[in-house]
This record gives sequence, structure tokens and C-alpha cells, in this order.
Amino acid sequence: MNPNAQHKVEKADKTFAGIPEGSQMLIATPIIVDEYVKSIPEGSEGSLQQMRKDLAAEYNAEYTCPVTSGIFLRIVAENAYEQLQQGKSVDEITPFWRIIDLKSPTAKKLTFGTDFLIEQRKKEGLPV
Repeated sequence: MNPNAQHKVEKADKTFAGIPEGSQMLIATPIIVDEYVKSIPEGSEGSLQQMRKDLAAEYNAEYTCPVTSGIFLRIVAENAYEQLQQGKSVDEITPFWRIIDLKSPTAKKLTFGTDFLIEQRKKEGLPV
């Protein structure tokens, strides 16, 4: 979660993942992703794609890096689940289940599996 990490807006030096060469691309941080996920209201769901659009606009970039966004979202989820394991309540952790699609690569890579994700989505009336 490195609270000292700084975001960057860089020019894409080549076309990749649908981002044209020369575009201004945000490289966020896990903390930025964490704050975004915390802003999703209970009973609502977000998407990685929408988060990337919103963060790009907020940080004056044209795009947000898809690779680091997925990595940082997983870091946020793993950190939140670890906090839960250490005794925090569900209400005290980042609600990552509101943004992680069960069919996504991120969901498949979670070290703790998807049962908790499914359980929390059901509790909030979100699709599973």
C-alpha cells in the first residue's frame, strides 16, 4: 500500500492495451485506488473500466494504465482482507467486493479465493 508512492502522468511511448502512442496516461497508486473504492456507496457497484476513466479525468490524463490499475486493485483487496483477518470488521475495511467482477482476472488471482467476495456481494444485493 506504500503511502509514500506518488502517482505519475506519463506519455505512452507506444500503443498498448488500446492506449494510443503519445497519450497522457496516469499511473495511479494503491492509495489512490483504495480511496476510489471506498467512495463506492454500499449497495452499488463500480467497475475497473469506470474507475480508470474517473481517475484519468481527476488527474488530468487521457487514460489510466490498465495493467497497474488491476495490480493496485488486487493490492487493495488483499490488504483489506488481511485487515479483516487481523480483527477489523467488514464495515472498517475497503469494500473491494463492490468493484471486483467475479469473472475478472483480479478475482481469479485473489489469494483468499472468491467466497468472501460472493458473500459480501450477496449481502449488498449485488449480482454474483
